Formats: sequence, structure tokens, C-alpha cells
Amino acid sequence: MENRHVNGATSKLVTAGLFAAMITIMTAYIFHVPYGANGGYIHFGDALIYLGAVFLPRPYALAAAAVGGGMADILTVPVWAPATVVIKMLIVLPFTCKEGRILCPRNIAAPFLAAVVSAAGYYLAEGILFGSFAAPLASLAGSAVQSGGSAVIFLALAAALDKMHMKNLAKQILK
Repeated sequence: MENRHVNGATSKLVTAGLFAAMITIMTAYIFHVPYGANGGYIHFGDALIYLGAVFLPRPYALAAAAVGGGMADILTVPVWAPATVVIKMLIVLPFTCKEGRILCPRNIAAPFLAAVVSAAGYYLAEGILFGSFAAPLASLAGSAVQSGGSAVIFLALAAALDKMHMKNLAKQILK
């Protein structure tokens, strides 16, 4: 029985590590579009944060989001890494992994709540980092594109994964 627990914890840790790696690559390199004067960029790595949040128990999803987002910023614009670690952990919170399907009502609404948290978090971080709360207003459009694109990608992937009953398969692996 104890061996099963160790294997379950190991499976969750390995899966969180894989999500962190995918989040890093998707954020830092795949469809990475710089915008604005302060080092911001548009990416769709948040879609993978959302998927991690619906497959992994919360502590593992928080770690995957923090490590993946933080590493992406360390590789591209390190000044943003501390804020990103906190913000990416916060955008995990609206999601649940407890439902039998990925597209439960809570997870359908969650990307839109996460978009508000992300936009507010980066607005605040940019205001603190650069000493102006007027200038970050220009970044809100990029934030909306990033969050909207990530929401669409998440919802499309979630629908496909639900058709494949991927949530049930994941539950068996991550026991």
C-alpha cells in the first residue's frame, strides 16, 4: 500500500514537472510576441497552466504554474519573474480538478476569472516596477489578447480531451 502512495506522489510530481516544462516552452518560445516598451510579451502558455490546474491537485498545479511561468521569464525578461511566479499561481485558483470532466461549469468560467487576475496583477506589477500607473494602461490590450487566446485554446483542448475521456485516464495515473 505504501508503495502505491509513493508511486502516486511520484506520478504527480513528474506530471507537474512536465507541465512546468511545457508552460516554459509555450510561454518563452512558441508564439512569443513582444509588445510594449517594458518587456511584456503575448503568449499562450496560460492555456497549459489552465490544463495543469484541471489535471493536477492544487499544490502541484501551483508549482507547475510558478516554475513554468517563472522560468519563461528568467529565459526572456528576468525582471518580470518575481511578479510572474505570484500571478501564475493566482490564475490557477479559479480552476478545479475535482470534477469528472474538464469542461465543468467552474472550469468554463475560470479562464475569464484568470484573465482578470492576470491583467490586474501585471498592471500592478508594471506600475510598481516602472513607477507609473498610467503607462501600464497601454498593456491591457496585450493582456486581453493573451488571456483571450489562452482561454480559446484551453476550451478547445478541454473539449477534445473530454471526448477522449482523458480526465479518467489521468485519475488512474495520478492516484
